[in-house]
Amino acid sequence: MRIGVVSDTHGRIRLETLERLQGVDCILHAGDFDTPEVMTALERVAPVYGVRGNNDWGSWTRDLPRIMRFTMGGVSFCMAHDRNSIPWDLKGVDVVIFGHTHHYEHEQVKGRLWLNPGSCSYPRPFRATPTMMLLDIEEGGKVTVFPVELAR
Repeated sequence: MRIGVVSDTHGRIRLETLERLQGVDCILHAGDFDTPEVMTALERVAPVYGVRGNNDWGSWTRDLPRIMRFTMGGVSFCMAHDRNSIPWDLKGVDVVIFGHTHHYEHEQVKGRLWLNPGSCSYPRPFRATPTMMLLDIEEGGKVTVFPVELAR
């Protein structure tokens, strides 16, 4: 199973991002879509699972949860926009996904992956490289993370 992970698009979905997402089984968006058009563009590529970010407002966001727990390919996920919103109780969670900082992060803490895809639209600092990530889940629940750098 291949999963595309993005965050902090802020109303802008670049063609290169959509190209890099081609062929994924689903897309995880860690919040700050900013506009429903971003979700619509992503949904044309694959099913989208997203959480509400601090800039996601309006009636179109009513079905976006603040925190989402789900299982894909035998791997348990917890996703929220801000790392500070992740619940303390992560029993059974294999992978935590968050955004908000616009900065790519990939770390293993006590056997659990903590992932932030950065921003594929507006990275920080200003001249940083836009980023996203791809995840491969193999049989048995092995997760491989592929950082993706996009053109500036």
